[in-house]
Amino acid sequence: MSGAVDLSALKARADAARQAPTRPAAAAPADGDAPAAGGPFVFDVTEATFQADVVERSLQVPVVVDLWAEWCGPCKQLSPVLERLANASGGAWVLAKVDVDANPRIAQLFGVQSIPTIVAIAGGQPVDAFSGAQPEPQIRQWIGALLDALRDRMPGIAAAEAGAVHDDAAEPVEEPVDPRLVAAEDAFEQGDFAAAEQAYQQILDVEPGNEEVKAALAQVRFTARAEAADPTAVGKADADPSDVDAQLAAADIEVAQQQVDEAFARLINAVRNTAGDDRDKVRSHLVELFGLFPSDDPRVAKARRNLASALY
Repeated sequence: MSGAVDLSALKARADAARQAPTRPAAAAPADGDAPAAGGPFVFDVTEATFQADVVERSLQVPVVVDLWAEWCGPCKQLSPVLERLANASGGAWVLAKVDVDANPRIAQLFGVQSIPTIVAIAGGQPVDAFSGAQPEPQIRQWIGALLDALRDRMPGIAAAEAGAVHDDAAEPVEEPVDPRLVAAEDAFEQGDFAAAEQAYQQILDVEPGNEEVKAALAQVRFTARAEAADPTAVGKADADPSDVDAQLAAADIEVAQQQVDEAFARLINAVRNTAGDDRDKVRSHLVELFGLFPSDDPRVAKARRNLASALY
């Protein structure tokens, strides 16, 4: 990142990102409530406060803008992660949350066509952005790169980081994390999907009821498939509805591009039009995709009903 970019360039980047497969975040429990701002470095922004709270504030510290909506399942996964990281930063950066339904002009400003969309603002200009929910390690990496690029331009970043380190030292020490999970997450972050899958499976062999690990394993398997998917799979699947493998690959690509309803509908239609082993293969693939989302995601609930109808 060499510096600020104009809004037209930002929109072009976002459009390109929407056309490429992206990693969905691991499914996490959701209580159904809309994301709510919380903590000293997290705040809600409206069209009336955008200039002061985002543009002017970004002259002092980076402002990460979280564009979300109440109905957006991936937003409910991503927003709590961003809030936690913002508050842990000690003010090295701040999080501004924008409800796109209530503030459509802000969404139009950034050319938002899918949510969640995250835009980093510094010096009054967008400097980086991404769309779609991402795994926490990837978000940490993105924020770290952002702060590294801006540290020389914004000395307040280093001062805030030093204060955050001091504050953390005064708090009670957290219990150590499970080293098995650390090994699995490290393998996933490094792109070694086979090692990550093996590590998560070993945990499940001992703890078959561990829902967190089940969700993480589903994410690993999906990401490995999505990154290896043939980008022409959607066209092939549309041209030949009887090609089961093409339907599965196309559904993976659509989920990666946040076209979740389309992916679910595609596989439910495939269930209706297949039998025997092919039908079971499609059903199993669809159920695995369900595991990428919170159990109360309305898209999953609708697809489960349609799947039951297709099967029986």
